[in-house]
Amino acid sequence: MAATDLRGRDFITLMEFDREEVETILDTAHDIKRKWIRGEPHRLLEDKTLFMLFYNRSLRTRNSFEAGMTQLGGHAHFLEPDAVYTPALPGEEKAYSTERISDVARVLAEMGHGIAIRIYGKHTGWRYGKGNLLIREFARWSRVPVINMEDDMYHPCQALADLMVMQEKLGDLKGKKFVMSWAYSGSVEKPLAVPQSAIIGASFFGMDITLAHPKGLELDPKVLEFTKKNVVKNGGSFQIVHDMDAAFKDAVAVYPKAWTSQPTDGKTPMDPEKAKAIFEANKHWITTKDKMELTNDAIYMHCLPADRGMEVTDEVMDGPNSVIVEEAANRLHAQKGLMALIL
Repeated sequence: MAATDLRGRDFITLMEFDREEVETILDTAHDIKRKWIRGEPHRLLEDKTLFMLFYNRSLRTRNSFEAGMTQLGGHAHFLEPDAVYTPALPGEEKAYSTERISDVARVLAEMGHGIAIRIYGKHTGWRYGKGNLLIREFARWSRVPVINMEDDMYHPCQALADLMVMQEKLGDLKGKKFVMSWAYSGSVEKPLAVPQSAIIGASFFGMDITLAHPKGLELDPKVLEFTKKNVVKNGGSFQIVHDMDAAFKDAVAVYPKAWTSQPTDGKTPMDPEKAKAIFEANKHWITTKDKMELTNDAIYMHCLPADRGMEVTDEVMDGPNSVIVEEAANRLHAQKGLMALIL
């Protein structure tokens, strides 16, 4: 593989990278993981600082970034929005409660080496795309890289961890059937970021991707169009089905996770009553042992936290084919590979 220099790049969605660049990030992540397992020092970001703005609570994302920066020799600052002025998009500023993103981004960029942001859901009024716009506004003004730690459209760091665990468990991913499926949840407040980033990521590696969901839970047309084009470019395939059992048949990796019914026009907010009606009509979309037996001994994936007893049974989640712990652990290694390259 030719050398790829990613220094200074923002990391907002994998759709803005090519296959060689994604492979470079993953190769670096695997290499750093091996060093971490052997206890070899890899202080590639000595004395560097990452500022992390969390509008949403986090277990895996916050701790993987903090631990990762420490292990790379740097430091991560955890910033709650209440601890700083709440940044606002242009035209939305309100006196005494907000500070222009242009000011926040430029000041933080003078003090450190990267800015990471997590924002979606209620913090955007469930208006699809607003969180992504806020992150892009930071990137517009920051002279240091901006990392998307999950917005309402994309979760690219999770996608890297997902790809890592599939490479570790399945080897060469070309021609392997990967299923991204909706699953039932008691809560409709579930963004589209994970399923969209999962199919985007798989499309770089020649996988045969099946997206499964009940009608009314469609993903962003722009993401679907990118995925269709990218699988052609990389030798894979892509189909959408509305039957969970049919989707699982012969799969080698299944990723059943809830997401909400979300208008993707950027103007219409989520209708919780409409979403709830769709959810309640599809309680049978749960991953059970019987469903797993339809697969080709597939690995069970989930970004966590999973809604046990709704999205999946304990028997599957804690079973021999579950890779959820390794997948979560790879958040650390994938992000270390990413940060080592872009910071």
